[in-house]
Amino acid sequence: MTVTEPQEAYDEGEQATDLSRAIGKQVKLLRERADLTQKELGERLGYSEDLISSLERGRRTPQREFLEAADELLSASGLLKATIEDVEKAKAKARVRHPAWFRDYARLEDSAVEINFFSMVTMPGLLQTEEYTRATFTVRQPLWAEETIEQRVTARLARQEILTRWPPPMVTAVIDEAVLRREIVGRKVQEDQLRHLLSLARLRNIALQVLPLACDENPGVDGPFVLLTPKGKPQVAYLEVQGASHLIADPEEVRILAARYSSIRGQALTPRESLALINDQLGER
Repeated sequence: MTVTEPQEAYDEGEQATDLSRAIGKQVKLLRERADLTQKELGERLGYSEDLISSLERGRRTPQREFLEAADELLSASGLLKATIEDVEKAKAKARVRHPAWFRDYARLEDSAVEINFFSMVTMPGLLQTEEYTRATFTVRQPLWAEETIEQRVTARLARQEILTRWPPPMVTAVIDEAVLRREIVGRKVQEDQLRHLLSLARLRNIALQVLPLACDENPGVDGPFVLLTPKGKPQVAYLEVQGASHLIADPEEVRILAARYSSIRGQALTPRESLALINDQLGER
């Protein structure tokens, strides 16, 4: 089924957003009281500096594991732990914040045990930094209102929580080298995004590969796609292009895309080689 996005079909999820902002302010105050930088707090808890920044600004809804660990580390005396029940209730009510055309996929993604990306234009949404995400929405045409952009940024960042909750899905991503080199709105945004990829690659459940520009005979010329396996359900595929989405459940069509993805992975650089290429690109800048 292919659908085109209705402009008004968006649920803001204000309760979850307001609660996340309030908790973020608490985390910031506790962190500063402990005389820790965002980077230092992230290192002690096993999170990236970018994620801590997003949590403190209310861009991401904190997970139970984060609240429990931060409460102990920051000597919050149960202040953060006390918010867990309210956070989980608010998150449950806010699951429809996505555009109507995207909700079926988002629902499956939320229960996924395996996700495979092939990206040729932009970074996979689950792997994007906040500023990279905002950049992809800002350059869209026709132009979106600032309110719409912020809603989309918040919703995309909320989806990324599945990467660090337990148990996380197994994620593989083959990213065309052109995506690594394309600066959407400036060098700093792209450099921060590349560093974020290196950070994500340290997670045990994520494997990144780069399809080099020199690979001129690959089976991915028809465009990007996602393969997703929801818990207890058959694998599905997802395509999205020019404002239209297509969720594929037909077993034969999914099999063809899965075989194609396997071939693409085989032609891509190994994860170790891919990370070396990203490091080299950062060094060139």
